[in-house]
Amino acid sequence: MSSNTDLWETPQDLFDNLDAQYRFTLDVCAIPQNVKCLRYYTPKQDGLLQDWKGICWMNPPYGREIIKWVKKAYESSLVGTTVVALLPARTDTVWFWEYVYHKAKITFVQGRLKFGGGKGAAPLEPSFPFANFF
Repeated sequence: MSSNTDLWETPQDLFDNLDAQYRFTLDVCAIPQNVKCLRYYTPKQDGLLQDWKGICWMNPPYGREIIKWVKKAYESSLVGTTVVALLPARTDTVWFWEYVYHKAKITFVQGRLKFGGGKGAAPLEPSFPFANFF
């Protein structure tokens, strides 16, 4: 992981706290070195092309493609799937207004998160705030 990527390793303590509450069954945006659930989709399997069932954890890539992930989470929720997402608290975006606002429970994360930097790398601290969306 580096600041040159849009893949950020979920802080383990944040995930553990949410998992204790929700008991996630599927990680829809896993990377092999950061799998959070027994069932998961990696970029090779492309979670956007898969059915999401059960209680899903989503920490998507934060680049331009984030709208596709948020849309997929919203559409999956319409058919009964629970999706908990860690997303930038970007209320100025199209995806926030089309798929989140008045459609999801929002819990803002206080302070700045420190993401895992991968094996042997320093933790990464983004310059933007985060929220959990349910």
